[in-house]
Amino acid sequence: MPKPGSALVAVDLYLNMLAAERGASRNTLDAYRRDLTDYTAFLLSQNKTPDSATSDSIRAFMVELDERGLKATSAARKLSAVRQLHRFLYSEGHCRTDPAAAIEGPRRGQSLPKVLSIAEVDRLLTEAHAGINDETLPLAKRLMRARMACLMEVLYATGLRVSELIALPITAARTRERFLIVRGKGDKERLVPLTDAAREAARTFLMLREAAANNRESHSQWLFPADSASGHLTRQAFARDLKDLAIQAGLSPERVSPHVLRHAFASHLLHNGADLRVVQELLGHADIATTQIYTHILDERMKAMVRDLHPLGDS
Repeated sequence: MPKPGSALVAVDLYLNMLAAERGASRNTLDAYRRDLTDYTAFLLSQNKTPDSATSDSIRAFMVELDERGLKATSAARKLSAVRQLHRFLYSEGHCRTDPAAAIEGPRRGQSLPKVLSIAEVDRLLTEAHAGINDETLPLAKRLMRARMACLMEVLYATGLRVSELIALPITAARTRERFLIVRGKGDKERLVPLTDAAREAARTFLMLREAAANNRESHSQWLFPADSASGHLTRQAFARDLKDLAIQAGLSPERVSPHVLRHAFASHLLHNGADLRVVQELLGHADIATTQIYTHILDERMKAMVRDLHPLGDS
């Protein structure tokens, strides 16, 4: 029976390379570890380890994923992690062959991201701002409203990834500049402009935060401090609060998430004539092909418009 430790060593070697050479974030490393732990556990059940796996082993793993009812997109993500692990082990001389080289992934159609209309985003923003200036409300409630308004305004103004948004330093609210310097994936820096609405929302939030500050928050380096391991607001907490806001604004919570607002930022810019390369830079996409997904959304909208409004369209 193979020792589980050898599989763990192989995974750790690969993850250490991702961290050291590619600057992978903690979230990325955790996601790869989950997928590869799933794979190596399957291999051990077959009395194999990554250095003894064959193409048939990987195919059997994919069959098991299908039997579990895993979506094609999730199975494809796991296979991608498996391929990269074996490619790394082979190129570094830890394995004599690359059994994943000839494996084909599950077929999957291109899924378009969910997008909110400009009017729907405006409803969310209006609801987020409600009550902030109502001095009859408890300060703690006004502060929570101001925090959500700041999160919403900054996210829709910049298209930041949620991990970038929640980890903004407090200096982001104190800057006099009309832009932020953001450190994104791969530890790369980029400039993102701030709207007047975003800057005003940040100033209002900071003012209320300082008025209600306890010792922990008054000394925090984060713009959105929280009682968490990181010291700042978590992605899960923001996503939960955003769904509550959606309900208050009369929108389906299933349609609203931090990533959906990032999509809205990009698609609304393109809809109003922004250059694709500019949007790519703002989003921090390494490959413009990733940004081009938003052009497909516009294509679908234009097709629907012709179908529904053209005098000779289908009735």
